[in-house]
Amino acid sequence: MNNLRKLVIATGNVGKLREIDALLERFNITSLPQAIFSIPEVEEPHPTFIENALVKARHASRHTGLPALADDSGICVNALQGAPGVYSARYAGEPRSDQRNNQKLIETLKNNADRSAYYYCVIVLLRHAEDPQPIIAEGLWHGEIILEPRGEGGFGYDPYFFLPELNKTAAELQSDEKNKLSHRGKALARLIEQLQR
Repeated sequence: MNNLRKLVIATGNVGKLREIDALLERFNITSLPQAIFSIPEVEEPHPTFIENALVKARHASRHTGLPALADDSGICVNALQGAPGVYSARYAGEPRSDQRNNQKLIETLKNNADRSAYYYCVIVLLRHAEDPQPIIAEGLWHGEIILEPRGEGGFGYDPYFFLPELNKTAAELQSDEKNKLSHRGKALARLIEQLQR
């Protein structure tokens, strides 16, 4: 793990950066956002989370010469055969907008009795751009979609992602609580476990 004390994080999403940074900080890993290297955003053309995460990590590692970590994540709604899925960030089209994405999801689900959903995250860590054995970890977070938003925290679909066992949405959780429970938190914990092994 010693050669992984400094990683470039292959995302421009401020919410993701904040969560990843908080989780890695506990392990004395310095995370550097790709923006400080002026890395251009890369296309995410693939239909699966894992393929998109690999593309992002490889792109960031090539530009910096550093190990790179990328996550690809989204919300998957069972009644919609897993949509929005990999298209979660641009579900309502470009330009990307959390508000429009949420409006579209609620409109699509409003007459559906089954609003069960889960957040999914896959994290890829490349030690270098041509790493033939990326370290891969995934996490799931189950809940359901509610039609009225609750909470001020989080980002994306969090105000509509309800956790029945806590009687709260993801947006009502404190950030440290969310980091323990979330799909991204679980994936990062599994990644750290693999690194420690």
